[in-house]
Amino acid sequence: MRLTLDYGTDGLEVDLPDERVTVIEPVFRDAVPDAHAALVQALRAPIGRPPLRDLVKPGQRVAISVCDITRAQPRAETLRALLEEMPGIRPEDVTILIATGTHRVNTPAELERMLGADILRQFAVVNHNSRDDATLTRVDDTKTGVPVYLNTRWLAADIRITTGFVEPHFFAGFSGGPKMVAPGLAGLKTVMVLHGARRIGSPNATWGVIEGNPIQDDVREIARMTGVTFSVDVTLNRDQQITAVFAGELFAEHARACAAAKGSVMRAVDKPFDVVLTTNSGYPLDQNLYQAVKGMSAAAKVVKPAGTIICAAECRDGLPNHGSYGEVLASQPSPQALLEMIHSPGYGVPDAWQVQIQAQIQMKARVLMKNSFMPPAVIRAAHLEPIDDVAASARKALAAAGPAATLCVLPQGPQTIPYLR
Repeated sequence: MRLTLDYGTDGLEVDLPDERVTVIEPVFRDAVPDAHAALVQALRAPIGRPPLRDLVKPGQRVAISVCDITRAQPRAETLRALLEEMPGIRPEDVTILIATGTHRVNTPAELERMLGADILRQFAVVNHNSRDDATLTRVDDTKTGVPVYLNTRWLAADIRITTGFVEPHFFAGFSGGPKMVAPGLAGLKTVMVLHGARRIGSPNATWGVIEGNPIQDDVREIARMTGVTFSVDVTLNRDQQITAVFAGELFAEHARACAAAKGSVMRAVDKPFDVVLTTNSGYPLDQNLYQAVKGMSAAAKVVKPAGTIICAAECRDGLPNHGSYGEVLASQPSPQALLEMIHSPGYGVPDAWQVQIQAQIQMKARVLMKNSFMPPAVIRAAHLEPIDDVAASARKALAAAGPAATLCVLPQGPQTIPYLR
């Protein structure tokens, strides 16, 4: 069986056994015939809100939140439609905020690829920086005690618009919607509590769960607390083309977008597998190991205890070198020791949430890692097993598991979320 895995920008061809192999992919949705027309139509006939052009008045200050470089959001197309539907707004009254959360700021070259040179020239584009207290304003605490610090430019705007790309998220349930406020535009002090060990460890902090998810509960409260005027979310297919547009009142449109995404990508299976081969959905999501934990997490849903996960992610950005992920991984000798440290009273380090999820996965299964930019020593330091040949590693893992061993392949990684019935 010859398959193409989503890996970097070009994909990765693998030859796998023909027997006892299950390939799971999302239901393919055709792209909308005209992306711009679909976006404009959604803005003119929104869910639970008047048309956008009826909400925005000349002279008002507008802030628009968009995804950072790690997401495949069609930012330029979305922004052009939004700006077209706000004809009375001057360019100097618009701020486009890159909702980085705790990720690194995006470079000028990346911003040009993300937004286009014309948008960069005409409008103020600001990388959110969760660690720069001078750019944040304290709002309040949530009912569960999360201190809310948000981007000051966002709070100062008269009109606040979120834009996003909705797909299942490994601990927030789904991306997009209120996540474009927090953690997208939140301060590090806020994210440290939102992504604390207790919340991350909740069984409801997982793929496809909104209601009762402790992280989403606080994320949604923060969005309500500070107010969102209008929201736009899209769903995409494997070719990163828009398949549907949802716009209007934040929670109403996001609920519909989540339902649409769930119908395409959540796939039930009857039994767990001895070996699961996954990716991290190719570029841009697979640009570093930190992000690749999402692909591992999708595989972990259907791997047998003591089974094997093989994750293929290009990782052109390394671990990455920014943030604390690599430092936290290197601070302890094993996944078990990492979990003990993370759960110890008073412990709190940025990016520990990603290490916690990775360690939880590794307590269930071996994780083999294929990448193209990090040497084996770096992979081993991350407590993973480096491999070069995905197909050979899959065959070896199957042989070790016995003659009846089964293999599951997720060619699109966390664009497909399998689960046990």
